[in-house]
Amino acid sequence: MLTPVERSDPTPVLAAGGLALPAGAEVMIAGADPVLACRHHVGEAAAAAAGLAAAWSARFGERRGLPAQSVEVDVGAATASLLGFALQSVDRRPALERVFSPVTAMFRTADERLIHLHGGFDHLAAATCARLGAAPEPSSLAAAVASWRAQELEDALAAAGLCGAIVRTPDEWATHPQGRLVGALDAVRLTRIGDAPPVEPGTADRPLAGVRVLDLTRVLAGPTAGRTLAAHGAEVLRLDSPRLPSIEVFDLDTGRGKRSAWADLDDPRQAELVAGLVTHADVVVQSYRPGALDARGLSPDAIAERRPGAVVVRLSCYGPEGPWAGRRGWEQLAQSASGMAWAEEPGEPRLVPAAATDYTTGYLAAAGVAQALCHRADEGGSWLVEVSLAQTASWLGRLGADLDPARARGFGDLRRERVATEWGWLTHLAPIERLSSTPPRWDTPPVPRGSSRPAWLTAS
Repeated sequence: MLTPVERSDPTPVLAAGGLALPAGAEVMIAGADPVLACRHHVGEAAAAAAGLAAAWSARFGERRGLPAQSVEVDVGAATASLLGFALQSVDRRPALERVFSPVTAMFRTADERLIHLHGGFDHLAAATCARLGAAPEPSSLAAAVASWRAQELEDALAAAGLCGAIVRTPDEWATHPQGRLVGALDAVRLTRIGDAPPVEPGTADRPLAGVRVLDLTRVLAGPTAGRTLAAHGAEVLRLDSPRLPSIEVFDLDTGRGKRSAWADLDDPRQAELVAGLVTHADVVVQSYRPGALDARGLSPDAIAERRPGAVVVRLSCYGPEGPWAGRRGWEQLAQSASGMAWAEEPGEPRLVPAAATDYTTGYLAAAGVAQALCHRADEGGSWLVEVSLAQTASWLGRLGADLDPARARGFGDLRRERVATEWGWLTHLAPIERLSSTPPRWDTPPVPRGSSRPAWLTAS
């Protein structure tokens, strides 16, 4: 039984990221950090972000005849969700497979700096090894990195379209050109990008029922946004390219409530099919390498022109603008570049032991979508939601790295669900939000990639 002391208003946590609940919303956070053995307030931030998404979804639901709702999120459950991919099982066997290669690690350079490399997909790991002239094993990689100065290697990897980031201190990131830009942004940037008449949302029995979401995302942060929207009733259709790799354990975790269809945007006929889906979408969520979808006719402006009134999410690693805006990136690199890893253990940097910026950024993207849908209903327009791992990392930095890891409480009792899938019986974490009238749920289990028809189920 939670005592009143263990319940808190998320407003101060959200305010540090320039975020605000809908006026009059009743949201409570149960519990407190540290849940994990780390210094950052990752559980409280994740709980606040998920609560924000639920509150804005509930507010949109009020426009559709649903009652006002209270929201509660448990910090232990929110923290566990940052490791959701690792806390699931298939037929009672852990679903976790080898996720990252030996390339994904910190290595010391010739000038005694640390740089974090990343080989999340096999082709990126192979290309990184080729650029370094190293074998894909720790000693060879360490020897190769030791022959480079840190800045030269970071620049060389970026020039080759590969991933790597120097482990910077918070002060270094604050004065870095990209860090200055990102540090000045709110955790979510919401911008009106086109004119359109207000859209009457109609009645519904769930806040986002009938909202069509085109999910053009991969890995964790972007897919988490779609999964969060699906939990509140949205119809989410994920499109995957048959030519691009995926990570199955991530797809199992973030695929709940979605359908999945193939679409190769380099095939003119399939690109036209995608354009037709965009025409009837309410929301388009993007998290591919910055610029990749723009070059294929799916920039936010192009989407707004094709579908006036659309809500477009652009999710990246390093932010929507600045010298690093076009760089590939991953969770570990956002933590390393932003100073989070340094703040975890000054002098001996280490990562927060969770995908804290990935999942939390997904919750923030979903919150931005729900808020934009409210604006669209009230005043019309097409809307752009911009989030990034680096914006989330900056928010976490502003919350402070002042916790004692030795006082970690652990997750506590977690709610789990068991569903039948093509892979077997999947046990996974239940939704972390609790709403008083429309409890979030996923109506369908994750499905194999490309197993669905590329078409909308609900009428436009």
